[in-house]
Amino acid sequence: PTTTIEFSLPHSSHLTLKIYSILGEEVATLASGDFSPGRYRADWNARGVASGVYMYRLYTPQLVETRKLVLLR
Repeated sequence: PTTTIEFSLPHSSHLTLKIYSILGEEVATLASGDFSPGRYRADWNARGVASGVYMYRLYTPQLVETRKLVLLR
């Protein structure tokens, strides 16, 4: 049960990528730190996590983006 989240940054930035349950509980932190411009991939190994709907949120000082993720087994 692994999924890959891809994202790109147009300029250097501090970034945090987290997974949340549909109830808003933090499930995992996939990336955190300073990133250079470019394309990135973050893998989430969902072993031990129940099937269902999750949200992943990408935080930068300029942007907060949230997307839905469905985990099926």
